[in-house]
Amino acid sequence: MEETGQLKRAVIDATAGAVAGGISRTVTSPLDVIKIRFQVQLEPTSSWAFLNGKVVRPAKYTGMLQATKDIFREEGLPGFWRGNVPALLMVMPYTAIQFTVLHKLKTFAAGSSKAENHIHLSPYLSYVSGALAGCAATIGSYPFDLLRTILASQGEPKVYPTMRSAFVDIVRARGFRGLYAGLSPTLVEIIPYAGLQFGTYDTFKRWTMAWNRLRSSNTSSTGANNNSLSSFQLFICGLAAGTCAKLVCHPLDVVKKRFQIEGLQRHPKYGARVDPRAYRNMLDAIRRILQAEGWAGLYKGIVPSTVKAAPAGAVTFVAYEFASDWLEYLLT
Repeated sequence: MEETGQLKRAVIDATAGAVAGGISRTVTSPLDVIKIRFQVQLEPTSSWAFLNGKVVRPAKYTGMLQATKDIFREEGLPGFWRGNVPALLMVMPYTAIQFTVLHKLKTFAAGSSKAENHIHLSPYLSYVSGALAGCAATIGSYPFDLLRTILASQGEPKVYPTMRSAFVDIVRARGFRGLYAGLSPTLVEIIPYAGLQFGTYDTFKRWTMAWNRLRSSNTSSTGANNNSLSSFQLFICGLAAGTCAKLVCHPLDVVKKRFQIEGLQRHPKYGARVDPRAYRNMLDAIRRILQAEGWAGLYKGIVPSTVKAAPAGAVTFVAYEFASDWLEYLLT
């Protein structure tokens, strides 16, 4: 019976995670496309290079609104969902693995598979569980993340008309190892990112429950379940968690994107391409970006990234909670 219960829980976590990830990714795809366009753009978007006497060509994208207008004018509405198929193929197994591993780790730490007992875990265990779950999910779904970046970064005319053509060119140019280009900075990024996201989410949930209990005691209401949060409260907790994680980890995301497109074809209209073996390692990439683009280079795309992170985190967590509750109801 216990094994059956664990299998059912794993199915619920994986399915709810996949549904939540798919919904979140589709809703926030336009912001993700804009973010990627900035991150893979080598030309500085600020005046830093000009002030330092560096001669560079003007950047195609200089601001979020300008980028939105340009993409819409040149590519139409479909341009904002460019690369969404590999993004879904990435995010659904990613989120499914992430939530399944997370629940397993929390069950091991709490000694119980019941979700209501996991909220009482220490913040440190929540952070560690989130980080390990993020690493497992990243390794399992990384090639799709690479394809998503490549397809989303190209405009019109397309360099790669299909996901298959991008896949073939990557394997031809880099070998199968090329499908994991940029994995090192991704794992370095995902440990603090997933740890912060899940750790702060649990922390915000605890604070909100405490606030609910305090409000309940002040109004002298009895019989209410103060450990249950409204969908709006879950949304706010997820929003805050996603924002905190993204602000801290954004520079590593920029480095990852540069490794992902390194040496691949790029239409001149969208700026210079990243030369093959342009960066020796992650630290060398950070140093070179700082030299050529200044600190602003490490935070390219931070505005759409932050705007996206908040609703993406909120939608993911709310969709997961609702899908998990619904599936639990159906299977019991």
